[in-house]
Amino acid sequence: MASESSITTSSYIKHHLQNLTFGEKQVETSPGIWTPTGDWGFATTSEEAAKMGFWAINVDTMLLSIILGVLMMWFFRSVAKTISTGVPSPVQNFAEMMIEFVNDTVRGSFSGGKNDLVAPLALTIFVWVFLMNLMDLIPVDILPLAVAQGAALFGADPHHVFFKVVPSTDPNATMGMALVVFGLMLYYSFKIKGAGGFLGELAFEPFGKMALPINLVLETVTLLAKPFSLGLRLFGNMYAGEMVFILIATMYGASLFMGSLAGVLQIGWAIFHILIITLQAFIFMVLTVVYIDMAHQHH
Repeated sequence: MASESSITTSSYIKHHLQNLTFGEKQVETSPGIWTPTGDWGFATTSEEAAKMGFWAINVDTMLLSIILGVLMMWFFRSVAKTISTGVPSPVQNFAEMMIEFVNDTVRGSFSGGKNDLVAPLALTIFVWVFLMNLMDLIPVDILPLAVAQGAALFGADPHHVFFKVVPSTDPNATMGMALVVFGLMLYYSFKIKGAGGFLGELAFEPFGKMALPINLVLETVTLLAKPFSLGLRLFGNMYAGEMVFILIATMYGASLFMGSLAGVLQIGWAIFHILIITLQAFIFMVLTVVYIDMAHQHH
């Protein structure tokens, strides 16, 4: 796609950074005023996608994240059904290694007593986020081109068909997961400490009862910053990594020398990016465990 003369570098980058969005289309009835048409469908431009509003769905993010989640569950279920107490298979060894790694991490980060949800949640987050991040290592043109060609068979213009292959580069996905973690934080805060204990921490910590307004502002900001930092950190790092891959891909259409250099850069960045995608999954998991542990702790 990068080598097609009809596609500029700017349009190529914008095409790869746009999600396949489904929602209610709108028309500009007057300057700056957009009116819903009642017609639902896929957006053909980034501007049209932006005007679809809250109920629009990024189909590529939903589809890939669900497929990867099902793949994760199928893998662990398959291992559990064939588990052996004798000499384990390589697949069982790999699954046990991941479970043991997550268990050790939870033991070192969670000291809030017994909670049967924390370890399974940590394992799910680590593997699921890692798989979503791992999609970044697929060459940037393969899946978008395949989807565009498939859509062309049904009469769609392939240049208007978008497909973003890394779910964790969509802030809707990362913030959605962060908000689930935030909801669990609030749930356990109220369950363990009670409404009075939780609200008391917001109002009376860390400077005591005489500094209630300052405490309330500081603790509220600190509390609300947790889901934003959790979701935006993952999004920012993966978005930047995907952008580097896209910029490297634009070099293939420049010249033979630039194409050869792009191949070297792509391999080097992919090797380095393996560390990034693993580290980001690990950080998301650890912060989730730490935040839930904080919900169990009393000042």
